[in-house]
Amino acid sequence: MFVTVGGMERSLRAARVATYVYFVLCGTLMGAWVVHIPAIEDRVGISHATLGGLLVLLGLGAFAGMQVAGPLTDRLGARIVVPAGGILCGASLALPGIAQEPWTLGGALLVFGFCNGILDVSMNAHAVHVEKAYGRPVMSGFHATFSVGGVLAALVGAGAASAGLNPPASMTAMGAAGIVIALASARALLPAAPAVEGLAAASGEEPEASHSGKRRGTTGRVWLLAVLALMVMLCEGAANDWSALHLKDVLGAPAGTAAFAYGTFAAAMTLGRLLADRFVARFGSMAILRYGAATAAVGITIAALGPWIWAAFTGWALFGLGLSGCVPQLFSAAGHADPAAAGANVSRVAGLGYVGMLAGPAAIGWLTHLVALNETFLLLTLLCVTTAVGARVLRTGSDHTSESEMARVGR
Repeated sequence: MFVTVGGMERSLRAARVATYVYFVLCGTLMGAWVVHIPAIEDRVGISHATLGGLLVLLGLGAFAGMQVAGPLTDRLGARIVVPAGGILCGASLALPGIAQEPWTLGGALLVFGFCNGILDVSMNAHAVHVEKAYGRPVMSGFHATFSVGGVLAALVGAGAASAGLNPPASMTAMGAAGIVIALASARALLPAAPAVEGLAAASGEEPEASHSGKRRGTTGRVWLLAVLALMVMLCEGAANDWSALHLKDVLGAPAGTAAFAYGTFAAAMTLGRLLADRFVARFGSMAILRYGAATAAVGITIAALGPWIWAAFTGWALFGLGLSGCVPQLFSAAGHADPAAAGANVSRVAGLGYVGMLAGPAAIGWLTHLVALNETFLLLTLLCVTTAVGARVLRTGSDHTSESEMARVGR
């Protein structure tokens, strides 16, 4: 049963499918840049160090786009901002592909990051409204499809390279396809937040944060969620950049074997997100964050201290599985804290989390000047334990994923 009235069930289903499409689109467009990095680096003629500096501009652009998109989504509605973000992101994907100089590549990445940030926050804000209208957890499933988009980008990129397409042609084509998809999916999105709240009210739910005093009281809680997101996404960023090097440099694994370390982490995270919503519905979001972070702490400790390759694979798998449900719960809690300001609250959590994603690889790299690479991962253990302890913040206010609510909506 859905938290809907009359003939709205079909439109809500369509909105959920459209949200999946936008998450896949966002992952695909970002993945399209990632898979073309080696070719673009060679064509522009820059070193790894220079590329690393230019990637900071990508992150800064994304952070700025997130801060703009949140309030804009609350004001104009996701039905306008989400498609606009998809169109801008698709159009800007061509810019890194045609850049010829380091400074033009830097500008292109700044613009692409900004557009990607708009799409990222606006689609997450819309996902919060879809989840609230459904009356049951669906956020983790959306985040899983983002990972599917990355896989799709890799397949398309490989096919384009085999067909002889250069990066400008391939990225322009993928961006154009993204624009078409963004436009085609726009009509299925839900209207602005007040209308979504109306659906819930008609089904007997009391809108969250309906009083201005309660709304003002959510700010501190949202920033606590943002700090937790920073720690979790710092761990994700560290895994993205250092998992393969860990197996190669610390355990002496061949390059081909070492590459599977990140693959193991990513596959476990994707699987966990596909399953997480069911566990959230049964045990609540606080339990998923607490025990997920604890599982991640055990996993990264095994990876850090285990002397065998199989132990490292086990550790990275547990690390990905444990982290998989954490970020979706933090985003969801931020949005549900005040549905009328879901965009602004999600932008705070996503923005600070993105800072952690960027800082993670750098923090681990800096620590390698002091201790061995595997020993730096104990910092990630500490962050995961802190997140597990801090999961109590999800108990504050009404828990939209509690078992009692699930029973009330008749799932």
